[in-house]
Amino acid sequence: MNAREHLRAGQVIPAHPLALTARRTLDESRQRALTRYYLAAGAGGLAVGVHTTQFAIRSPSIGLYRPVLELAIDEARSAFSNASERPVAMIAGICGHTAQALAEADTAATIGYDAALLSLGDWRIEAEDALLAHCREIATVIPLFGFYLQPAVGGRVLSHAFWREFAEIPNVWAIKIAPFNRYQTIDVVRAVVEAGRDDIALYTGNDDNIVADLLTPFPIHARGGTVVRWIDGGLLGQWAMWTRTAVAMLAEIKSARGTGRLPASLLSLGAALTDANAAIFDATHAFAGCIPGIHEVLRRQGLLDGIWCLDENETLSPGQAEEITRVMRSYPELQRGEGGGERGES
Repeated sequence: MNAREHLRAGQVIPAHPLALTARRTLDESRQRALTRYYLAAGAGGLAVGVHTTQFAIRSPSIGLYRPVLELAIDEARSAFSNASERPVAMIAGICGHTAQALAEADTAATIGYDAALLSLGDWRIEAEDALLAHCREIATVIPLFGFYLQPAVGGRVLSHAFWREFAEIPNVWAIKIAPFNRYQTIDVVRAVVEAGRDDIALYTGNDDNIVADLLTPFPIHARGGTVVRWIDGGLLGQWAMWTRTAVAMLAEIKSARGTGRLPASLLSLGAALTDANAAIFDATHAFAGCIPGIHEVLRRQGLLDGIWCLDENETLSPGQAEEITRVMRSYPELQRGEGGGERGES
């Protein structure tokens, strides 16, 4: 199975965090250990250089974009050294206007990444035609993993017509749907089906609706009939922690699809996951503490030494640590086999 088919089959893809020392320098040993944890947990891919990895890695004064991409792919190649072993889709985060995005795409392709998660967060006021021209140009360098980012964290509302044209780009392999909005989620699913692109994988990035997204058969009226389309997998910051549970959950969801039976236990797990995500991603404070929140859970799992971010002002919001403690105590089912418990919860 090649990388494109692997994505279409539906995978757990964690958004890879950045491990730092107390001096806010790269902690290479912890960075490599995080990658090994995701691979051992059964993740089918890794997204590196994305928001969870911290956009500041691109700053010339920091210069960590290429090094963190190289560390992750080096660990993946070491873990699975021949084609007969489990494949891992390596996804590189790419952002900025065209010159910057082309440079990052070239770096990712040269290193050996399979596709690029293409953020349009810097395209705030341009017409959608300009965005599409940008996407087409990046697609000449590396396959695209489209990204519908929620406006609350820097995205913008994009029309159904935009996604319909985006789905016409031949080198689009997948789309991460993360507008945190049901209407806009359906816009993307409908656009892909209407384009006749059965080969484009759909991934949820809606951390507030993970299980429901994955359990929903979307009925789309297109091409003279009704096509039922599923969201295949997830590329999520939420899956940067408790990854073993995520892998087991996705397998259970895939087994339940199309059986006519919707296990109440999965719906209950979805509600628990949404509550946990609200605490970890700091929904109360408009997601200001989302990256430190992820780090805090990983610290409690023993995978990080601290919650340091490149921006020293980026830290947990007031009351966020207590909320994380609450959800960890309330939902042990989200942490099956993860270890770490509530280490250093205060």
